[in-house]
Amino acid sequence: MKTKTLLAALIIALLSGCASQGPRIDTSLNAVGQSSRVKFIVIHYTVSNLPSSIKILTTQVVSSHYLLTDQAEPVIYKLVDETRQANHAGVSNWKGYTMINGSSVGIEIVNPGFTEGPNGRIWYPFPQAQIDQLILLLKEIVAKHQVPPENILGHSDIAPGRKQDPGPMFPWFQLAQAGLIVWPDAARVVAVRPQYDLQLPDVAWFQQKLATHGYAVPKTGELDAVTKSVITSFQMKYRPAIIDGTPDAETAALLEVLTTPAPKAP
Repeated sequence: MKTKTLLAALIIALLSGCASQGPRIDTSLNAVGQSSRVKFIVIHYTVSNLPSSIKILTTQVVSSHYLLTDQAEPVIYKLVDETRQANHAGVSNWKGYTMINGSSVGIEIVNPGFTEGPNGRIWYPFPQAQIDQLILLLKEIVAKHQVPPENILGHSDIAPGRKQDPGPMFPWFQLAQAGLIVWPDAARVVAVRPQYDLQLPDVAWFQQKLATHGYAVPKTGELDAVTKSVITSFQMKYRPAIIDGTPDAETAALLEVLTTPAPKAP
């Protein structure tokens, strides 16, 4: 009896061991047709202080891959592994890609965003120490996933009107100087500006140029609320001095340079 019981136990143990080993997977082959999950990097501000930002991003549905603090010596917390999806982008669109959560890395920066003052919104700047750390982080992510400069974005780029972050105080030009984002050549902007001072293009032109750049914008030919929101998002990034959503000559010049390749030297 004892022999039968022992034999049965050994059989069960053997079968259990086989089952727990899982499928046999050979990893000696590697397909050429593959790429990183990460196509975009999206920059946000938290609109909260550091303790609240940590609590929100670690205990609620919203999340990000990284959280950059506002301390004198900023710390970068890794909250979600880059191989996994974080919930930071929401309903979003860029260059025809939708729901960008699944194809992006999200970076939240501790910053209050803005407060409403008697003369409008008061936006908060980003300490240089924060931006220095952000640039280092961006360079690392770009190198790892080969994210192109035109795909390093603000939340306001992929969700204009719905989101304003990282806002007009965010120093995009510093990222351009670091070789991280596309920036319009100042000399070309000055050269093309006079033609738009003389005659401003119609709204349909602005809508087409914004769509070419990457924004989701209606093609109505009308200066509707959505189009104004997209223009405002564009201005926050490239012309933050005036962000009223008006399709003016300077905005036209910036769009023309950004969407038209520079002429080749003879």
